[in-house]
Amino acid sequence: MSPQLTLQTPLLLPPNEIPSYLDQLWTNDQSSNSGANTFSLLIWQPAWIEQQLARTGKISGPIIGTQSNALIQAARQIVLDQDLPHCTSPFDKCITTSLAKLSGANLVDDLRGQHIAASISELQPRRLITLAPTLKEDTELETLVAAYCPLPEEGGGQNACGDVVVMRGNIKSIEKGLNILEPLIPEELPSWLWWNGNLDEAPDLFNHLASSQRRLIIDTALGNEHHCLDLLKTKIQNDQAINDLNWLRLRSWRETLAMVFDPPSRRNALNNVVQLDIDIEGSHPVQGLLFAAWIADRLKWELTKCLQTPEKSFQAEFHRPNGSLVQVLLNPLPVGKPSIHPGQIVGMRLICKPEEPNQKDVCVILGAESGECMRLEAGGMASMELLEELVPMQSANVEMDVARLLRSSRGTTSPLLAAAAPIASSLLNMSCSD
Repeated sequence: MSPQLTLQTPLLLPPNEIPSYLDQLWTNDQSSNSGANTFSLLIWQPAWIEQQLARTGKISGPIIGTQSNALIQAARQIVLDQDLPHCTSPFDKCITTSLAKLSGANLVDDLRGQHIAASISELQPRRLITLAPTLKEDTELETLVAAYCPLPEEGGGQNACGDVVVMRGNIKSIEKGLNILEPLIPEELPSWLWWNGNLDEAPDLFNHLASSQRRLIIDTALGNEHHCLDLLKTKIQNDQAINDLNWLRLRSWRETLAMVFDPPSRRNALNNVVQLDIDIEGSHPVQGLLFAAWIADRLKWELTKCLQTPEKSFQAEFHRPNGSLVQVLLNPLPVGKPSIHPGQIVGMRLICKPEEPNQKDVCVILGAESGECMRLEAGGMASMELLEELVPMQSANVEMDVARLLRSSRGTTSPLLAAAAPIASSLLNMSCSD
């Protein structure tokens, strides 16, 4: 489904007039519609790469803040044009840096906040508030407001069910205008913050927005791995509801591995794991660490050692409940055309060696494609019972993933993520201390 626009062109108002205007909007509604009784969603939407591509004429605009195919292809072309490593993800910060050095001053419409993904609009949010920082450092704060409703085919009627507010300007001006936010967020409804950008940027702003009562949506594939995992662990320890899109994208890997061991005849093999190998795209390790941590938590392994090689591989040692050693290797691969999400898993191998002499060793290989399965088969696998599965890769865009989280109305952190994140953080920190 294509994104939609608001019911009307947003009205430009001074920040201090926004709350009273919204009150009048619903009070004067002839149908006595007081707005949807759903949730409010606060969105940090910098879209730096899209802004730079538009400024330099690489895309035509308007700027909408979504991950369109045209945007992805243009970003991949910059990797080639600027002679960046071919394993560079299309939304890597180095692409923004490269574009910033190019000349260009094209002006295009900025529709961030009023160009709403259909997967989110069909949930009928009560209020969408978009913080849209601009490239120009001299841009003063502009605040816009408009009524909003899903399209009829999405269940919308003739009456507005919600509204949108856009705060657009440089980061400093947005920070100064944050005092208008609290009156705009209904206290009686769930409140979410979707940080749709790199976790390293604007830390003071993030801390201000990520108040303890707000449910968070982040992506630990974007940002320094230490910061990403520390943030995830801290919010979990503070009992704040946090949802990680990087973890959400692991679902197909976790489900496929679980199905492999679902038959009762195979379950005992899980007590005899001796080796776990995980291959990831590029060098961003967070998703691979979370996957290894999830397996370790489910099988009650205890972490004893982890180090990082000069090639950025992670070599870890765990001990099973019976004291036996498990070796874990997280291996970065240079991929020519990587996913838009840095550090995605492309394959894993789990080797089980029963201590009973009459039982055969088992090797489980999961791959994103058949070529990865063949690569992981190397190294004496022929003597084992070999179980192979291709993992269906998710084609959903980030807006659809966010909609899945909003639809679930999860008011707490996933227990599986809550258990895995501290172990993943320990793996990373231990590897740096050695």
